[in-house]
Amino acid sequence: MGQRTLYTKRFRVMGGGGELRFVDDRGTEAAEAVARRGMEEAERIEKKYSRFLPGSIISLINRNAGRSPVAVDPETVELVETALRLAEVTGGAFAPTVGAFRRVWNFQEARVPTRQEVEALLPLVDCRQVSVRNGTVFLRREGMELDLGGIGKEYAVDRVAARLRQEGVESAVVNLAGDLCTVGTRGDGRPWKVGVQDPRRRDTVRFALRLLGEGGIASSGDYERFFVKEGVRYHHLLDARTGWPARGVASATTLAPTAFAAGLAATASFLMGPREGLEYLERTAGLEGAIITEEGELLATSGLCACSDLPGSIFADYPTL
Repeated sequence: MGQRTLYTKRFRVMGGGGELRFVDDRGTEAAEAVARRGMEEAERIEKKYSRFLPGSIISLINRNAGRSPVAVDPETVELVETALRLAEVTGGAFAPTVGAFRRVWNFQEARVPTRQEVEALLPLVDCRQVSVRNGTVFLRREGMELDLGGIGKEYAVDRVAARLRQEGVESAVVNLAGDLCTVGTRGDGRPWKVGVQDPRRRDTVRFALRLLGEGGIASSGDYERFFVKEGVRYHHLLDARTGWPARGVASATTLAPTAFAAGLAATASFLMGPREGLEYLERTAGLEGAIITEEGELLATSGLCACSDLPGSIFADYPTL
């Protein structure tokens, strides 16, 4: 065994930036092979579940909406069923069928759709019209579209981390566009430290989270894809019950045992609104989190102080992971 070395690999995936940071003592060639396998796993998830890729299983399900069920593997069944459970938890604010709304919401063109355009699509966002049975997924109405973008990235983070563990990595951070998980410990007795950005001042760290071991961190925010028209911010996190951007929350950040669990909780708490979202985080075992409202108020779960540096300390050595 050689000297323990920190390796960093950056790459593009899922429309954003990915980064693998891991410690290894088997040399540069072995580290490159480890990083390549991690990136391949992220790309596998994207190719399989992106609704933008015509060869994905999601695109196949969408093309067969209203026509016939599509045979899928257990991994896909679990993801779709998890998404449907999240829809129940949020009272329908989240739905994996929001893909239909993309026909009238274009955040690059900065166009606000009419009420009539949005309301015409509501019947195609009904989760009760999604059938998962006997290894198949079926969208009962033609024109429905599955979109697992709200949960797929965090799932990919965990899958990449699992692959690094399989390759013998004992200390790592997997980061896909800001959602991440840690593998093992830092190895120097210090906690992992992750800064959480202010949603209105992106160059400012509002507070920092600290993890002594493995865990997942995810954020949902109205700053990722948005435009402002006549003083109103329109963002991509749509309330499936109305077809319009969810209001009240600027960002929700959650800490959980896995990135997937953190991502589900961040999405749910954002869409549920400040008070209901915080109550959901507070009552759910294994979760801690913070919500920053549109007015800038920070609402945190009672246990977050034990794993963060609230209220708002910014560290000179950030970011050090």
